[in-house]
Formats: sequence, structure tokens, C-alpha cells
Amino acid sequence: MSALRVAVVGSGPAGFYAADALLKSEDPAVEVDVIDRLPTPWGLVRLGVAPDHENIKAVSRAFEKTAARPGFRFFGNVEAGKDVTHGELLRIYDAVVYTVGAQTDRRLGIPGEDLPGSWPATAFVAWYNGHPDFEALEFDLSHERAVVIGNGNVAIDCVRMLALTAEELAPTDTTDAAARGIVGSGLKEIVMLGRRGPVQAAFTPPELKELAELAGADLIVDPADLELDPASERDLEADRERVRRNVDLLRECAPREPEGKPRRIVLRFLASPVAILGDGKVEAIEVGRNVLVEEDGRIVARPTGEVETIECGLVLRSVGYQGVPLAGVPFDEGRRTIPNDHGRVAGAERTYAAGWIKRGPSGVIGTNKKDATETVELLLEDARAGALDHARDDSAQSLETLLEERGVEFVEYAGWQAIDAAERADGAPLGRPRVKLGTWTRLLEVGRRITP
Repeated sequence: MSALRVAVVGSGPAGFYAADALLKSEDPAVEVDVIDRLPTPWGLVRLGVAPDHENIKAVSRAFEKTAARPGFRFFGNVEAGKDVTHGELLRIYDAVVYTVGAQTDRRLGIPGEDLPGSWPATAFVAWYNGHPDFEALEFDLSHERAVVIGNGNVAIDCVRMLALTAEELAPTDTTDAAARGIVGSGLKEIVMLGRRGPVQAAFTPPELKELAELAGADLIVDPADLELDPASERDLEADRERVRRNVDLLRECAPREPEGKPRRIVLRFLASPVAILGDGKVEAIEVGRNVLVEEDGRIVARPTGEVETIECGLVLRSVGYQGVPLAGVPFDEGRRTIPNDHGRVAGAERTYAAGWIKRGPSGVIGTNKKDATETVELLLEDARAGALDHARDDSAQSLETLLEERGVEFVEYAGWQAIDAAERADGAPLGRPRVKLGTWTRLLEVGRRITP
């Protein structure tokens, strides 16, 4: 019996975990082609994890082992839905697994959101991480105050990156343009707004602890924000791990006197943006004070009517992510995910989903392993039951032939290894893990497929 042929669309953690689970199967044996729009794999591990968190990126070593397995191939610089359609993938492969993540930001829906100087946090993260789509962006960091909206780890990453010193940035793979901009910025204060209280904050204790230990920024917490309502007190007692550690850290930081470091990081809770203000650019943000109330067993933030205006020149919006539809693939507009039953896509034959496009943007990198394994187990179950059988067209083009006929210059895994080697070689003399090739031109130049 010939091996099952599966396309995995998306090469981030969910894609690699799915590929690994598939390639470990013996009944049936599986060959996997991983397809990605970018010339480089690893998704947010490469382009989302903050540059000063190099230890988190070590998960890529496991992905390298997956790529070394027999039956694995990589097709970078190939956009599903554009360079190859969903229908074409189903003709070429026995099954298709979509692991494309949540590719766009949720919006605030407030006046002034699109003023110059108001940015989605993902654009800032992509800029300092060297994403080729964002290398031409210019962030004006000349202002004295920036406001980051959101209370998750991405918001904390943005706050921390804005506050890093030259010495803290030096051993990272932050792009040169971002490092110059951050070190030379006029920022004196970075304010982080959370609409609910400290108990409901989504950030994790290690990231919060880092804010309190930065060389060039004092962390400011108002003790009044740590006075908890009865419902939050109950939640605090119920979660003795993350929430308790967060609140303990905040209570430890609140009484500290500022040390007079060059910058201040101010954590604000029970504060929601009402409007972003300015004449042709961001000049201030209007912030409403909230109170927490219990509704249907949930703790929700409700406005008190009290409003203040905070002058600022930069706003970064980090209030969540959402998936985008792919041509020919079912899409749930409400949840902004591919509709599925534990990974089996509803209303599409031989089609599966894993990761954020399956469940929504939740969890950490490791969460995707269990998620992808669940999807793959169902796919293999379907294969054994004959549900993936289809009329194979022996004359059907291979993906390589189809792409070549369309003039799509795809990057194979050897091309990515050439990119990786070049980046590491450039970084080594500087004591950095790598210097990223941050433009499409350079990535394709180095990763170009060598045809015999």
C-alpha cells in the first residue's frame, strides 16, 4: 500500500507538531509536505516570540528533528488559496491540514483607532522580529509617552521591548532598525492599560517579573488597583498558581519607590480606551474608568462614566487575534476560525485544522502539540476507515510541477537551511544568535532552489 500523502498548510508550531505526529505513524505510513507563504518556517517561534526570549525559541530544535524525518518536505514562498487552490491540494493529496493561525488583530472599535501612530501590536512585533512584510514600516518613537492597550503577554512583550537598554538588546536578534529606534527613542513613560483587574490579567508571572527587573525602567503599580472586589477575591483563592503569583508580584512592586531609571512602566487596571485623539496623528488617548460586576457567573468590566485624557504619541493595540478565511475552505465568521469537530473540518472532505485556526487564539506554544495530535489521530482514524479514499488521478500534477508551471519560486527545506546558516554566520561575530534576512529579496536570494 502506498503511503498516505498529506499537505500541512502553515509551518508554525501547530503545523510542525501535526507533521511530526503524522510522520510517526506506521499504520498507515505518511508522507508530509508542509506549505507556507513565507520562505522561512516556524511561524511565531521565529517572528512572534520576543527577541530577548531566545530560550523559548529553542523549541525549534524539535522542529528540526521533524524536518529530518523521511517523508518530510517543505514548500516555502507558496501561498495556499493563491499559488495553489484548496481543490488542487485535494487532488494532489489524500488530506489537507490547515494550521495557519490567527493572522490579524481584533479591533477596538473606537474613534481614532486608525490615526497615524495607532498600530496593531502585531505590526510592532513583526517589525522588531524582522518579518519581511513589515520591514519598511517606520515607528515614530520620538514621543515621551506610549500607551499599550491589553493585558496579555504580547502586550507585556511590547512594553518590555520599548523599555530595553542598548546592553539588553545587544545579544538578541532584534532588527537593527528596531534596536536603533528603541535605544534612541524619546520615551520616558510606557503605560499599559487593562480593562479588568489584576486577577483577570492574562499575562503570566515570568513575564511580569521581567518588567520589575529591567535595567532601564522603573515599574509603577498603584496600590489602589490591587484592592479586590469580592468576586475577584474568590477567583484569587481558586487559582493558587498563575493568578496568585501575579497578584503577589504586583503587591510586592506597588510599595517600591522608583529608582530614577530613564523610563517608567505604569501598569493601569480597570481602564478602557474610549477614543484615540489627535489632529492627523495620535496626540492623546481618552481612557474610561471601569468597575467589575458579576453577571451570569462572570466578572465583567462596566464603565463608571469617569474619563481621563492621557497625552501620548504612540498607541499599540493588543486586544487579541482572529483568523482570516481561506478561499474554498469553510469559515466561521463569528468565531473567526475554521468550523470543525475536534479538528475535522465541517462541510469539507478530507480537510482538517489544528492550532489557532481550529480553536481560536489561546494557550502557549506547547498547547499546540496536544491540539495537533488530537487532529492527527482523527485523520489517521479516517484513513484506516477508508474515509480518505478518493479517485486518484494518476495524471494529476505534483505540487512541484504545478508551481513550476505557474512560475512560483518555492523554497525547499535546504533553502531554509541556507537562510538559517547565513543568518547565524552574520550574528556570530556580534554575539547574537542571528542577524535576520528581513526582506523578501534577500530571503529568496539566499534560499533560492538550485535546480540540477
